[in-house]
Formats: sequence, structure tokens, C-alpha cells
Amino acid sequence: MSIRGRWQVVETPDYDMALASAYILLDEAGGEFAFDCLTGSIHGACRGDAVEFGWQGNDEMEPANGDGWAELQDDGSLEGEICLLNGDSIPFIARRSKTSSTAC
Repeated sequence: MSIRGRWQVVETPDYDMALASAYILLDEAGGEFAFDCLTGSIHGACRGDAVEFGWQGNDEMEPANGDGWAELQDDGSLEGEICLLNGDSIPFIARRSKTSSTAC
């Protein structure tokens, strides 16, 4: 199964974030994400059931960048981490969005 598609972030273990609109979108050329006040464009091909990527975006309206990873789990969830350069690492658990239009 592919990790491509839109994923709703349902948990950020040990990290306090507003999750109502948190998501990660993965496609063949990269994607995007929004976690509370942290947003970014993902740079890295998303093939198969795992990806490592770099990203650029904003953290509370200030330029930010870093790296991350995501891996499909046996239960169908997506687990990963968004890491800010010289900053926090935010673990996440996501479920495939029911409205995903790019799921493969």
C-alpha cells in the first residue's frame, strides 16, 4: 500500500498541539503539511510505504525548515516525525483522510 494521499493527524505523542486541522499530504513529488502554527512544503519523492524528506515553511509566521520521515504501519496508520532545524522534533500519528483525492 502506498503512503501517497491526504492524512489527518490524530495524535502528536508527548507534544501539545491543536489537531483539528492538522494534516500531511504526500504525493509523488513531495507534498505539504500543517501542524498547528507549523506549515511546510515537503521535498522528497513519496514511493512505497515510507519516505524521508526535507521541508521548508513557517513556524508561527517565521521562516523554518528541517527534515522528517513517515512510515505506513501494519494497522493502516501513518507514523512519522517533523523535525525543525536546530529545534523541536514533533512525532505524529495520522489516519488516511476519507476525502483524499490523491490516494493511490
